[in-house]
Amino acid sequence: MRQLAAALLLASLPVFAQSPSTPMSDRKMDPFLQQYSETRRFMSGRPVKPRITVDEKTVLFLRAQPQSSTQTLFAFDVATGATKELLTPAVLLKGVEETLSVEEAARRERMRVSARGFTSYDLSEDGERILVGLSGKLYVVERTTGKVVELKTGVGIIDPRFSPDGKQVAYVRDNDVFRVALATNKEQRVTQGGSPEKTHGLAEFVAQEEMSRFSGYWWSPDAKFIAYAESDTSAVEKLTIVDVMHPERGGNVFAYPRPGKNNAVVRLGITPVTGGKTVWVAWDAKAYPYLATVVWQKGGPLTVLVQNRTQTEQQLLSVDARTGKTQVLLTEKDSAWLNLDQDFPRWLEDGSGFLWFTERNGGPEVELRNADGSLARSWVKPEAGFRTLVRFLEKDRTLYFNGDANPTESYVWRVKDGGAPEKLSTGATGPANEMAVTVSKQGGLLVALSQSDTAMPRYHVLRTDGSRVGELPSVAVEPSFTPRVQFFQVGPEGFHASVIRPKDAKPGVKLPVVLKVYAGPTTTVVRHSMAENLLNQWLADKGFLVVKFDGRGTPLRTAAWERQVKYDFATVTLDDQVAALRALAEKVPELDLARVGIEGWSFGGYMAALAVLKRPDVFKAAVSGAPVVDWLDYDTHYTERYLGLPQEHPEAYEKSSLLTYAKDMSKPMRPLLLVHGTADDNVYFFHTLKLSDALFRAGKPHDLLPLSGLTHMVPDPLVTQRQNEWVLGYFQKHLAP
Repeated sequence: MRQLAAALLLASLPVFAQSPSTPMSDRKMDPFLQQYSETRRFMSGRPVKPRITVDEKTVLFLRAQPQSSTQTLFAFDVATGATKELLTPAVLLKGVEETLSVEEAARRERMRVSARGFTSYDLSEDGERILVGLSGKLYVVERTTGKVVELKTGVGIIDPRFSPDGKQVAYVRDNDVFRVALATNKEQRVTQGGSPEKTHGLAEFVAQEEMSRFSGYWWSPDAKFIAYAESDTSAVEKLTIVDVMHPERGGNVFAYPRPGKNNAVVRLGITPVTGGKTVWVAWDAKAYPYLATVVWQKGGPLTVLVQNRTQTEQQLLSVDARTGKTQVLLTEKDSAWLNLDQDFPRWLEDGSGFLWFTERNGGPEVELRNADGSLARSWVKPEAGFRTLVRFLEKDRTLYFNGDANPTESYVWRVKDGGAPEKLSTGATGPANEMAVTVSKQGGLLVALSQSDTAMPRYHVLRTDGSRVGELPSVAVEPSFTPRVQFFQVGPEGFHASVIRPKDAKPGVKLPVVLKVYAGPTTTVVRHSMAENLLNQWLADKGFLVVKFDGRGTPLRTAAWERQVKYDFATVTLDDQVAALRALAEKVPELDLARVGIEGWSFGGYMAALAVLKRPDVFKAAVSGAPVVDWLDYDTHYTERYLGLPQEHPEAYEKSSLLTYAKDMSKPMRPLLLVHGTADDNVYFFHTLKLSDALFRAGKPHDLLPLSGLTHMVPDPLVTQRQNEWVLGYFQKHLAP
């Protein structure tokens, strides 16, 4: 198993290592922190990935045991409320340990999946068969009889899915698309010539990491053809990750496109499932090199969304599957960038048109478009706070979506025939984050996930008329306390803010502050969520005020608000955190602005390091986890969306790079702890090493905690526990009176 590598003073690492204020050997195991880590943040044992069968009689879901990451398959009976276990990984593996290929492990990393066992499953259209994958093999479960059939495939299966008619299963193996006809249980190759540098049927890195497109092949509605992406990475720069604890094992090589450099060359082919000649789809790939979205739905043609490199323009194209010729349905443009939503387009089954997502009018909006792409009407207005599409029921022209105008909350809404949104309640009282996970195809049943400041996530099974059916049972360990969170809007900009006090806090007594930060595009941190604030309450109870802010550049407000970071990650993001901090202190006078620390991960790690380097007058200590140090070293699709091409906007990269501020000798160096997984294939470990080297050369002491063998996620319970002990110790030492 992976072990925690403590911060060491090594000749090869330019770092001045320090320990927490109390030596680890003298510390007792913190009961909460141990339980928090071993239960995967109290989430193990809770249902995930619910699916409603077409007859609305059963809800399938996955669930692990309270202190396990291995998920098994369950069925909830809608009529009786009873739950039974359908299948376990242990039955299929028969005592053999589960294994993952490098490709599958990387795919799960992109999807942020840390569970084992059954991490996903597919349900046939008629609801009679369930498809599960395990250790690179495939199994079909007959739902009524419980019979399990192993499909006769080669090993190393990726992305398995039923055909629309439920009679076939397709997947990717050895860089090509294969299929199995269930009647014969015989494997057949669908595509030819796939290789590690020219894959067939797999989404390339930036599609998975930044576009949320995790698949690279698509069934035709009649199950006779498959469209597949060919991703040629031969000209893409290759980066190697070596397990530094086991250099004898060699390294894994990944195609990783950095800003201004070559991307994968992606094209789309169409081939009969029985094999044969590929018809290649033709579009202006020079102008629109990104294949962002592909859909092939009943009622509509094969449809693709392609983007230009800077993501300021995109075209939605219909494809003639016989010839590969395309026709433009619509063109979207934005002077800053265009956000993607993989739920769109959504074709109506009668072929009369499709639903479309746009921010053209200042906020997220859902439109109904005619089949030729022309606008029919706006269905969900920008002010409604649309976030995710759940389902569109054509029989009564009702659209279900999740969202709210307040970015700290979320609810389930439905819009009938383009009218006013109607809120559906799952029963929560007070501000909450509720979302419909799925609505049945017939429209009579929904499963909603609900959480609030005082309730952990729960899955409710409801009728769409609002009546309650039951709850998917959890076996999770419940936390021993409830966080005490206060919410504010502060400053003239109305920044959303939250603060957590120690349980024994006394009014008027000044306390050191820890700012938990992300502050970047795509994510907010101020939300009504008990689960997200458990660790923050634990930290607060050690004698801190823990605060969070969402400034400009974050989503869920207006398009203009989010786009304030164009060409500059380092100014408005940090300025807003400082302004919000000072504005909050006017309402919460216990905040000691002379003792402020900051902690974050990924973009938040970048912000934490930026804070002590650029504003040491405000921030007196920082813990920076997996920071992007130089944006020239991150990936193309994310970075160029916000900072543009480095050849065209070098100043954007210069002002946004931590290396720029590391060299600044005019400011004092505040305590900075850098934490990074050595096997991170998203934000590579060399980011932290580059910053450490720059600080070392500038004569600026700092601390480094490498997490040996870990990636951008930290699923190891012991590492999670030790890491948080180090964070606590660091702030106790450097924010003391």
